[in-house]
Amino acid sequence: MNAPTTPLNFSEMRERAFEVFMAGVGEADPASAVEEALKNRTFVRPAIVAVGKAARTMAQAAMKHVQAETVLVVTNYENAEPLDGAEVRGAAHPVPDVEGARAAQRVESVLSMAQGDVIALISGGGSALLPAPVMGVNLEDKAAVNALLLASGADIVTMNLIRQQLSRLKGGGLLRAASPSFVTTLVLSDVVDDDLRAIASGPSVSPIGTRADAVAALKSLQVWNRLPESVRKHLLQVEPDLGPLPDSETILIGSNARSVAAMARACGGVGQGVHLFPTPLEGDVDAAAHVILDCASEPGIFLFGGETTVKLAGRGLGGRNQELALRVAKLAGERGLDDYVFLSGGTDGRDGPTDAAGGLVDGSTLARLKSAGVDLNDILARNDSYHGLEAAGDLLKIGATGTNVADLQVLMRR
Repeated sequence: MNAPTTPLNFSEMRERAFEVFMAGVGEADPASAVEEALKNRTFVRPAIVAVGKAARTMAQAAMKHVQAETVLVVTNYENAEPLDGAEVRGAAHPVPDVEGARAAQRVESVLSMAQGDVIALISGGGSALLPAPVMGVNLEDKAAVNALLLASGADIVTMNLIRQQLSRLKGGGLLRAASPSFVTTLVLSDVVDDDLRAIASGPSVSPIGTRADAVAALKSLQVWNRLPESVRKHLLQVEPDLGPLPDSETILIGSNARSVAAMARACGGVGQGVHLFPTPLEGDVDAAAHVILDCASEPGIFLFGGETTVKLAGRGLGGRNQELALRVAKLAGERGLDDYVFLSGGTDGRDGPTDAAGGLVDGSTLARLKSAGVDLNDILARNDSYHGLEAAGDLLKIGATGTNVADLQVLMRR
C-alpha cells in the first residue's frame, strides 16, 4: 500500500500521515479480534453466518477455532474471494442488488435449518448487502429508498432506522429467523457511537425505532413524497406485535474509537503536540472541515474519527472522505494556511462508489489544481471530488482492507 506522491517539501509529512492512518486501519483487523473472542468458547453443532465488508476475514478466523457444519459468507464483490469450507456470496454496496436479495434468502435458509448454535459475524455494510424486503415491497423499491437516503445527507443511524422497517432480517430479524437456535453475535462496529442497533441495521438486536419513527425521519429528510408507493403503504400500516426477541449474546470486537486510539499510539501518545478530538466527527462535510481547521490553530498532529455526510447536489463522482479532503484544502487556502497535510479515509478502503479510500491533500493542492485547470468551486458544486483529487494527484488508494470501522482523519501542521 503506497501513499500518493507529491512535491518534495510535503512528502515526509504525507508519508507520516499515511502511516498513522494505516495504524488505525490495522487496529481494526477483524481476524485477530474474532480469534480473541472465540478462543475460550464452545458451541454445539454451530452454523456460521458472516455478513458485511469484513465477513470473509471474520469467517476465516472463526473457522480456525470452530468446527462449523455450515459457513455462509455474504460480502461486497471486492472482498468476495473463495474460502475453503465456506460458501461465499458477493453482493452490491451501497445500493442493494438482486445478488444481495438471493444471498438474504440463502441466509434465511441456513438459519432455519440450523441444528445447533448459530455464530453471526456482523460488520459494516451488512445492511445494503443483505436486502430482504418485507412483503409488498420489491427489491427495486428498496434500492430506490436506499439511493434516496444516500443522497439525502441522512446519518447512518437514521438510515438504518428506516431500513429496519423494510426488512425481514434487520432489527432483530436474524434472531427470529434462527429461533430456536441460540445466536452468538460478534460485531465489528462502523458506527461512531457503537450503537449495536445501527451496525448493519442490527440483525441480532432490537430495532432503533418504530414505523412511525421511520415516517417522521423520512418527512424530516424531505423525501417522503419521493418514496415508492409500496414503501409508504407499508410504513403507514399498523405495526404487528412480534413479542420479545429470543435470548442471544452480542459482543463488540472492534470500533472507530479503538482505531483512533491506535493512531494516537502510532504518534507516541496524546500530548507533546499530539491531539485527539474528543468526540466523533459527524455531520455535513463543510461543517466538519471548519471543525478540523478550527482545532489546528498551532503546529502539531490532530486525530479524528467518525462518519460525515454529504448532501448531493450534483452528479459527480466521489465520497464523503474525498469531499472532506477537498473542503479542508479550500478552507485552508481561504485562511492562508499552507503548512499542513490532511488525510481523510474510509477504513474499508472504499469511499462512496469509487476505488479510492479518500483523499490526502496538502498546502500545495490548490496550486496543483489550478495548474491542472480545475475549478475547485465547480468540482465541489457538482460533488465531483474524485476527479478533482485525481487531477491533483491526491487520491488515497489502498485497496479493499477487509475491515470497516467508519472513517479516520489525520491533520498535520509543521
